[in-house]
Amino acid sequence: MTGSRYDAVADFYEAGWVDTYDDATSVTFLQLLGPLDGLRVLDIACGHGRFSRELARRGAQVTAVDLSTALLEKARVAEGQEPLGICYLHADIASGGLAHVGTFDAVSCSFGLSDIDDLDGTLQTVSKALQSGGPFVFSLLHPCFSGGGPVSGSWPPGGTYYDEGWWLPEGRASSLRRRVGANHRTLSTYLNSLAAHGLRLDRIAEPRPPAEWTDKAIDASRLPAFLVGRCLKAEGHC
Repeated sequence: MTGSRYDAVADFYEAGWVDTYDDATSVTFLQLLGPLDGLRVLDIACGHGRFSRELARRGAQVTAVDLSTALLEKARVAEGQEPLGICYLHADIASGGLAHVGTFDAVSCSFGLSDIDDLDGTLQTVSKALQSGGPFVFSLLHPCFSGGGPVSGSWPPGGTYYDEGWWLPEGRASSLRRRVGANHRTLSTYLNSLAAHGLRLDRIAEPRPPAEWTDKAIDASRLPAFLVGRCLKAEGHC
């Protein structure tokens, strides 16, 4: 289970991913979400609440969900220290068990889709939770990124881009992925799954990685490493 994978690394995760948002991917992610003041936002795969807190600081009414009880506990401790009105829920986003929380103006997922084993179940929940015309913004390691050196790519070094499935990276610089693994899916799988659930791609960006990545990863200076997208829920899609 994804939750147990992350329960085991909660301390490491909290220490390694702090509340800073000035990297190119975070900046792009927040730009695509747009103004949030007064909007109801569902943040899925929220982890220890890093992005949930920034969305709330920007005026959103945030409901955040994750499968890891250990990470949610850290998020709730942070909420107690800096109350932002965030509602944290322990749930499997792919199970469809969020119907009781109503609909949202926007849904966000920062580097979480590759952690989720059931993509279709997740996108079905996202579509049902999102009001018509509302944005779903996501970021992830680019499915086309092959890595190189101490930075693992999107798929195993002994395989190919077309080999979908869960795997455990071994790159020395891929500190979190060495512990929890990732699901590799082709770009077409992501785009077709989004479309199947009424989530129409509106904008897409491929932010450059930080300079230290280009020093470590053989392909980081010539191939896209990150993908950020915004979809809008199609009118009339249930």
